[in-house]
Amino acid sequence: MASNRKPRQIPPVAGWGGTRSIQRRLERSATLVGNREAISYEMISMVRTNFTDIASWDGDGKVTIKASDQIPDYALSSIKSIKARTDRDGNSTLEVELYDKVALLRLLAKASGLLDAPDDSDKPSVIGINVQPPDVVDVKDENVED
Repeated sequence: MASNRKPRQIPPVAGWGGTRSIQRRLERSATLVGNREAISYEMISMVRTNFTDIASWDGDGKVTIKASDQIPDYALSSIKSIKARTDRDGNSTLEVELYDKVALLRLLAKASGLLDAPDDSDKPSVIGINVQPPDVVDVKDENVED
């Protein structure tokens, strides 16, 4: 007796780059899940960094960059790039670029669910009010003479 079963079909993985690529993506995902506390701490540290953690300035506008051993670790992780240049006249400039706080805050808000639409499924869509008049009862007082 011949069976009418269809052969098992394997879903296409064309857009995923093959099974090795899928396995690598799953491994990266597991790594992110395992380290999410450290990732969120690092991002929060980057957001709370102020420019005064890295540099100071006086009343004349002279900016002084702190030595690397005086900058807190959380502030060091928020530095995106440092560029030192000397122009033709011998004047040196130092550029310090920090990561974008707004983008980090947006990402943290999205990850924490602050940007999700509120769930209104438990609220009624129509409110019905039923008004019933009180029952009227005639009471005769026996002490009152007609």
